[in-house]
Amino acid sequence: MPIVAHNDLPTFERLREEGHKILEPDHAIQQDIRELHIGLLNMMPDAALAATERQFFRLIGQSNQIAQFYVHPFTLDALDRGPITREYVERYYEPFEKIRAEGLDALVITGANVMGPDLASQTFWEPLIEVVDWAYHNVSSTLCSCLATHAVLQFRYGQRRRPLGEKRWGVYVHRVIDRSHPLVSSVNTRFDVPHSRFNEIGRDQFDAAGLHILAESEEAGVHLAVSPDGFRQVFFQGHPEYDIISLLKEYKREVNRFASGERDQYPPVPENYFGVQSRAILDEHRERILDALDQGRELPAFPEQHIVGRLDNTWHDSGEGVLGNWMGLIYQVTHNDRRLPFMSHVDPDDPLALSWRRPRG
Repeated sequence: MPIVAHNDLPTFERLREEGHKILEPDHAIQQDIRELHIGLLNMMPDAALAATERQFFRLIGQSNQIAQFYVHPFTLDALDRGPITREYVERYYEPFEKIRAEGLDALVITGANVMGPDLASQTFWEPLIEVVDWAYHNVSSTLCSCLATHAVLQFRYGQRRRPLGEKRWGVYVHRVIDRSHPLVSSVNTRFDVPHSRFNEIGRDQFDAAGLHILAESEEAGVHLAVSPDGFRQVFFQGHPEYDIISLLKEYKREVNRFASGERDQYPPVPENYFGVQSRAILDEHRERILDALDQGRELPAFPEQHIVGRLDNTWHDSGEGVLGNWMGLIYQVTHNDRRLPFMSHVDPDDPLALSWRRPRG
């Protein structure tokens, strides 16, 4: 079932325009279908707040057909916001106090923009710990994306992320490591996931924390893992929520930063993302940028319109499949009262009843 437009968040209208099915509240209450309430803790900076919101709304809304999804976006007051974004948040987002009082069936936590290498020194550190600790005791499962994964691995499992030396970004092939887990039992054994980060949690760190690795890449490392109980915390290092143009927009931003003098070196192109023709266009643009800077001439416009139509999305279906499996498992174990995490017969220390711990075949 689709997402329910339970308020006037602009994302609902944007998704309607894109052709997504959005259910009106009056219609939703006439259907005898279980509803699921999903929290979205959006920690992204102002420029990426709405785009990240839409990306996760799409992924959630398209992932599963068994429930009506009420998505509750919220953020952290400790994050620095400009006046326009503060007004947007105050109008459309819910305060954490309301989220905590009314409860959730599941929670998604996005990445964030950080200043400096030490996560514990970030303004969001203590408020994020408060949300994660609350969710662990009151929500059936929490999905952490990218930097949220790094933060939770640090404060809950004692594993600090490591710098990569250079940015890892592009689209990378991943393989399922343990197909017996229901999060990945029905997805392709090999699938693509975009990555974009300067740091990582290595396989040895996931193992040391007692986490179960479900999918990883030879080039990009671990993408998907779960907490020792198999379900209550789900960790992404990649970005299956990305739009087809997300990496292009990010590359364009870095090129413009170089052209304006904000970065010293011309950015490398994201790996395994652009085709041969697109690479040729971008290489030509690089030479034109360098020549214009050398000659003091006007900088050429980024050739975005010549690239967009050549891009392929090779990751959305697998991301949707994993999210769909996650939603299905939540549906099976969460309590009808969203203030309670599990049905009475579910063991919080083993929500999936060990059924996924079969020998690997």
